[in-house]
Amino acid sequence: MAEVNIIWDWNGTLLDDLKLCLESINSLLNRRNLPLLNQHAYQQVFSFPVKDYYAAIGFDFSREDFSTPAQEFIDLYNSGVKECGLQSAAIDILSFFKKEGARQFILSAMQQDMLISTLKHNNILHFFEGIAGLNDHYATSKIDRGIELINAYRINRNNTWMLGDTIHDFEVSEALNIRCILIANGHQSHHRLTKTGAIVVDDLNSLLKKYPFS
Repeated sequence: MAEVNIIWDWNGTLLDDLKLCLESINSLLNRRNLPLLNQHAYQQVFSFPVKDYYAAIGFDFSREDFSTPAQEFIDLYNSGVKECGLQSAAIDILSFFKKEGARQFILSAMQQDMLISTLKHNNILHFFEGIAGLNDHYATSKIDRGIELINAYRINRNNTWMLGDTIHDFEVSEALNIRCILIANGHQSHHRLTKTGAIVVDDLNSLLKKYPFS
């Protein structure tokens, strides 16, 4: 394999937390007597920044500040995240890239301390040269942190891939001027991801089979 840099998203891409996020947001919706989401509806509406996604599913920020449901969600999420496992083949693909000498990084909308904690809990922190999460729980944009990551580690953009599960990951790759592959078993549907024009694969198992990065 030629020199390759991999910038991984975390939630939904390596961490299988879709069920937890769906259960958590439905708990918030139920408290407010708002319609609940099934998995299909969730994958059709979830987006960044999450404040817009909350508004789209019925939260009224003229009646409560966004910080209220945001904190409720993170409390529920924190209480269950250690029960979430990794996506199938996550260890295999991380090990493959490590063996091939690829530099691997994490760029996540998760708060930084929480991100490091969950990586340690899943025993995969050692795979990554650099970790970049956000400074708060509000999951706005990863672009600024991505720029900081590239500059701090002197990452060659010409040999770099962003691997994620959302349209925002594609937007980040465009802003960073790097290539992108989207994986369609996370937080957004295959149909939505395909509209970006990026390469889209069904899961991590098929990633190396179709796109060997060589």
